[in-house]
Amino acid sequence: MSETLKNGHHDSFETEDLSPQGVFYFMAGLAIVGVVIYFIVIGMYKYLDAYDRKHAAPVNPMAVKTGVDPRVMTFPQALSQIDNTFPKPVLEHSEQLQFREVLEKQDQTLATYDWVDQKQGIVRIPIDKAMELLAQRGLPVLPQGATGQVARSATKETKAKAVAKKATANQ
Repeated sequence: MSETLKNGHHDSFETEDLSPQGVFYFMAGLAIVGVVIYFIVIGMYKYLDAYDRKHAAPVNPMAVKTGVDPRVMTFPQALSQIDNTFPKPVLEHSEQLQFREVLEKQDQTLATYDWVDQKQGIVRIPIDKAMELLAQRGLPVLPQGATGQVARSATKETKAKAVAKKATANQ
């Protein structure tokens, strides 16, 4: 140990630090490699796209008559072209959108109050509220020994009373 200690610390420091020139060369090389990889990937995609177009299956004859080529047209362009040229009436425009509308309508029906049969006092209540009421009141119980028609009439009367009670409670 030829170094002298002052206050318990060495008096020297590391003389071989990482040179800024080496860091700069590394970053420049990394950028060049990134650019080269970018152009390789772009070229590969162009080659594969050209290969795919060359070996693509023939277009549907129905699409040829309407002037729609989904290989080169965007979805909105194809949709507007179909609207202009497809024979009328169009029974189903977009199956997914129509299905979504049906589901939304059903969800709205299940989540709202409404009359099913106002003359008989039958109302529709939201599913959450119906489950709460069922949990509070329980299922209707038939009298001991009730069978067939008697059981059906008893459950109808019980349901009608419950629905009427609910309808008056909501008003």
